[in-house]
Amino acid sequence: MKLLLQAVASGVLGLAFFAVALFWPAGTFDYWQAWVFIAVFLAGTLIPSFYLAVTDPVTLQRRLHAGPTAETRSAQKVAAVALVVAVLAVLIVSALDRRFGWSSVPAWLALAADVVVVVSLVLSQVVIFQNRFAAATIRVEAEQQVISTGMYGWVRHPMYSWALVMILASPLALGSFWALLAATAGLPVLVFRILDEEKMLVAELRGYDEYRQKIRYRLVPGVW
Repeated sequence: MKLLLQAVASGVLGLAFFAVALFWPAGTFDYWQAWVFIAVFLAGTLIPSFYLAVTDPVTLQRRLHAGPTAETRSAQKVAAVALVVAVLAVLIVSALDRRFGWSSVPAWLALAADVVVVVSLVLSQVVIFQNRFAAATIRVEAEQQVISTGMYGWVRHPMYSWALVMILASPLALGSFWALLAATAGLPVLVFRILDEEKMLVAELRGYDEYRQKIRYRLVPGVW
């Protein structure tokens, strides 16, 4: 019950975060793309959290323990803060675009992007089911093992792969072409986070170096 309440509280905080970051800069609540995006995002995160609260509370606890203050490595604290700033930039630029009419994304494209967002969120949850140690923070636990099956047989960091898809789809879902620039600005931060995480995994997780030699690509198959 405690974890379930934490998941609900996390959802409420997420709702408040999105509401302030989108409707305040937009200067209006008449922003249907924002309403749909918020609904999609909350559904794509809360429903799996409720499922984990019942079936696998330990894994849910790992996911709820998140944010810059939860990180133990200095580099990851910096990366976590930078990612929050990048996400905030995407939301604010999208809202300002809605307010001043800088660009116009067709409704069908915005809705298609919403579908991409929810699919990426769902598949991110599938990654968690494939690897119960896929925490929101960067750490290695005593009983942790290398996972090389499922999506981990395609790339070494499938959670980040779907996060990348979601980040790039979000500006379009929010009705802004200009916010794509803010989204791409967050990519170097994601690369930095992955490189530092791999440095730790090679040093602390048994078998990871061999896995790294077997699975060549970190984020996008055939690219990097």
